[in-house]
Amino acid sequence: MLWGASHEAALRGEKTSASGSPWPLPGDRARERELKRDAVLAAAARLFNREGFHATSLDDVARVLGVTKPTIYHYFSNKDEILFECTRRGLEAVSIAAARAAGAGGNGLERLRSLMTEYAAVMTQDFGRCITLTSETDLSETSKAEFRRIKREVDQMVRAVVAAGMQDGSIAPADARLVTFTVTGALNGIARWFDDSGPLSVDEVARACVDILVRGVAPRAPSAR
Repeated sequence: MLWGASHEAALRGEKTSASGSPWPLPGDRARERELKRDAVLAAAARLFNREGFHATSLDDVARVLGVTKPTIYHYFSNKDEILFECTRRGLEAVSIAAARAAGAGGNGLERLRSLMTEYAAVMTQDFGRCITLTSETDLSETSKAEFRRIKREVDQMVRAVVAAGMQDGSIAPADARLVTFTVTGALNGIARWFDDSGPLSVDEVARACVDILVRGVAPRAPSAR
């Protein structure tokens, strides 16, 4: 249980702050609120991935957390907002990996390998899996537009690394857009079959999948005659 009576009491202002005052300081309140939002999102993401978005109710999320549904509404307006934030966090993790790879040293293929390895790891985690295992059609029009905007940004960042590799010769010439779609599609698919109780660790899965993809985009050595 992530929450309990003490957490509910905190919502009523019964927590003592570090200063000894029975009222929490503004910074304490902000940190506590953020921690509780994180707890809601983590529980919801696991349920969405396991049971499906439509089959998961806010009552289910509240039950996992050990709180009442009205407590959930203190942090989120509705289930759509929770789903959007879960998928946004997954995309943000991929975006960070892409930005890190873009600024790293080495040739394009080396940077793409680094990016894909982090991407693969994200897709084994709850927020990353939400990107694949839930549908953007479940989002409101406003959330859907923002989700697509972030996805386009991530796509452009990955495509830029692919294009740089083609330019420096470390990636075989091809349509950078199609290569990007193929690579990200394969990595997104990890969310559908990865089992954290299976024989392979996250690192082993990431390395194996990326090795396969790298062999597909690396230039071919001329055939010996």
